[in-house]
Amino acid sequence: MTDRVLDPQVAALLEQAADQPPFEHMTVPQAREAGLLYIGLQGPGPEVASVAHRFIPGPTADLPVRIYTPQGEGPFPAIVYYHGSGWVILNIEVCDATLRTLANDTGCVVVAVNYQKAPEHKFPVPFNDAWAGLVWTAEHAAELNVDAARIAVGGDSAGGNLAAAVAIKARDEGGPALAFQLLIYPVTEHDVDKPSALQNAEGYLLRRATMRWFWGHYLDGATDTPDWRASPLRAESLAGLPPALVVTAEFDPLRDDGRLYADRLRADGVKVTYSDYDGMVHGFYWMQAVVDRTRDLHAEIAREVRAVLHAD
Repeated sequence: MTDRVLDPQVAALLEQAADQPPFEHMTVPQAREAGLLYIGLQGPGPEVASVAHRFIPGPTADLPVRIYTPQGEGPFPAIVYYHGSGWVILNIEVCDATLRTLANDTGCVVVAVNYQKAPEHKFPVPFNDAWAGLVWTAEHAAELNVDAARIAVGGDSAGGNLAAAVAIKARDEGGPALAFQLLIYPVTEHDVDKPSALQNAEGYLLRRATMRWFWGHYLDGATDTPDWRASPLRAESLAGLPPALVVTAEFDPLRDDGRLYADRLRADGVKVTYSDYDGMVHGFYWMQAVVDRTRDLHAEIAREVRAVLHAD
């Protein structure tokens, strides 16, 4: 077995953050404030052709969405994107720079959905909001200059959880038809006892105890745990889902969540690209201003998305 070595830029970042208390030692408002530090790790975002701010109808509230349109004539493919958050913190403003990059790199309209957060809005509210964002995008494809036959879902961390679950629902309900799923270190099961969670429990930005804190805010109780909408790895079958890129990080408690999900997709006949990034930690997708390897991930996402959504 090869030695585990943190990327030097990641190690420097972790050293700088060593004095910050973990989220589980904060109140929810304090954790939300602390999460804003991710903005500085991304640097300024690139210009895109347009950014539109809208409110769309959700099951229990109007939901803010931000629509990033790249340069070009269209109609474009689209990625309905759900940001990381532990279902508790962060919002679409925090990852604005990254989503601008995603739109430009992939040549896709990116529809970022600001789903409601726990503990004020527990499961299944965020899932239902995520679904509403997909349905709205498909129904308004012409207005958005989007090709309804080339719509993907994507997300990182808790957002990857929502994207995976929404893809299953779309399959089961006969649409909206999805062409791709982008799952960046997704949470796929309510289980913090996997080997990667134990191996990377502390010291690598996301802690095992923090995931337990997130889950505690998101779920109402034990009855939610086996529900595939919260734990898509527990779905009876993943057959018939769209092709996927699944990304994990070596020093991430959630590495096994993504790896096992990629294995399940492949076993059920779904085309999967699985990439585990050596030396990286959870959250590195939003670190392009301070971690060079993040740009490698952005480039891989662009290649994989374009290969499917821009295929002749």
